Amino acid sequence: MFQTVLFPVDQSRQSMDTADVALKLARQHGSRVVLLSVVEEEEGAMHDPATVTRVLEQARSLFEEAGLACDVFERSGKPAFVIGDVADEVNADVIVMGTRGISLEDDQHSTAARVIQLAPCPVLVVP
Repeated sequence: MFQTVLFPVDQSRQSMDTADVALKLARQHGSRVVLLSVVEEEEGAMHDPATVTRVLEQARSLFEEAGLACDVFERSGKPAFVIGDVADEVNADVIVMGTRGISLEDDQHSTAARVIQLAPCPVLVVP
């Protein structure tokens, strides 16, 4: 059912906690895993390309240690738009991502809320 799982990662603890859900889902369905990290246009931790590369390597190691190979994408731009574009590009069947505990109804500016609006496939948001 889920041939391709897109897992966007950033430097947050929630992102790495969500990795377990993406890992279990990919294992259960024998899915291809695509890791994505976005160098953001605005200032912040994910504005630094070296940080983005480090985050992707940590995520890749986690999946490979679990026996799952993954494709890795590093892009720049506004995260929600890039996530939607990459989901379309790789024909993702599901996007698995975390949220920082903010109600999606209350914060329509969160990345997760925007991805839900823009995604070409289902989005599994892990609190």
